[in-house]
Amino acid sequence: MVFVLTDIINERLISWLTTGLILYAFGFAYLAIHPSLAACWPGAVQTQGVPDQQAAFAALFGEGMWAIGGSITAFLLSQLIDVRIFHAICRRTGERWKWLRITGSTLISQCIDTFVVLYIMFVLGPQHWPLDRFFAIGSVNYLYKVIVAILMTPAIYGAHQLIEVWLGCGCA
Repeated sequence: MVFVLTDIINERLISWLTTGLILYAFGFAYLAIHPSLAACWPGAVQTQGVPDQQAAFAALFGEGMWAIGGSITAFLLSQLIDVRIFHAICRRTGERWKWLRITGSTLISQCIDTFVVLYIMFVLGPQHWPLDRFFAIGSVNYLYKVIVAILMTPAIYGAHQLIEVWLGCGCA
């Protein structure tokens, strides 16, 4: 859904603010893994089949750190590229072909987003996927994003029209 907002507003500030908020959440998740523990905490739920509650907690959230790191990297990279491509297409086409700059910039940025996040999370991360699995899953994910981007084009086009009429501005 964020790519829809950046297609409507299409400013770098949104990308940087979102990245800052993700980093803020990342910081709290990271700190939650490394607290000073009460002596009773690690073995508190041994009777429920969890021998070391802190180790389980750290494993769960530790793997999530790869997801967050991959997401931040992929999001920021892809959104900054999206904005640049959007404006480059806009300079060349002017007010014509909104669908091209909306969908074209999204298709390129979502390809980057899809493969960067999966590579960081699952190839570099603790799971160490083989490249054939990475490309197979990434391709399916990207195909889904292509379909959604194409289906969302009329809605984004309409939102652009409303904003341009309301603000009295165009591509510039």
